[in-house]
Amino acid sequence: MMTEDEPVVFVIDDDASVCKSLMRLLRSFGYEARAFHSAEHFLEQVPFQGTGCIILDVRMPGIGGMALQDKLGKTEDSLPVIFITGHGDIPMSVQAMKKGATDFLPKPFEDGQLIDAVVKAVEKSRQIRMSCNELNNLRMRLDRLTPREREVLPYIIAGLLNKQIAFKLNIAEKTIKVHRAHIMEKLGVGSVAELVRLAEKANIEPYDQRS
Repeated sequence: MMTEDEPVVFVIDDDASVCKSLMRLLRSFGYEARAFHSAEHFLEQVPFQGTGCIILDVRMPGIGGMALQDKLGKTEDSLPVIFITGHGDIPMSVQAMKKGATDFLPKPFEDGQLIDAVVKAVEKSRQIRMSCNELNNLRMRLDRLTPREREVLPYIIAGLLNKQIAFKLNIAEKTIKVHRAHIMEKLGVGSVAELVRLAEKANIEPYDQRS
């Protein structure tokens, strides 16, 4: 996986003159820019795991822009997409935006419009990366829990006392106390409230006391 700290803007357009002009514009504003003449060409590269965005033409031979957006959207840390097109219409732009595109610019557009769109997309990418990094860190901490600690966790975040959990799981209360301490330590939290917030981020459901 390629990981880069500075934002990278990927330009995907089958028109060589468009790629050339966009690359010149982006580099004049200090962005690293990389051009691809097709969606297939872009997909051949090593997956990019840094901050950036994609400037994507809607209509291209082979895999079109909308189809590529669908492919890229299947990953949780996909790069934001800015569509550019000389053939777009309102339904197409609505569909693209619903699927997560940050902008849909009809050609011809002003240089300032594109740069504004890139600034917005790169900021969104940074937010995505931060969320993904936070989630990955959380998963690593959760992986440190033993199977029994994972079993106890939903009871703790449901607000049950040690003796109640012990009764539910048919375990000694002092053992539950040890498990609780280990869970808090391994997950780096100091209170049940923090533990609840962490569990929510990890989509861990509390024990249903009605069951």
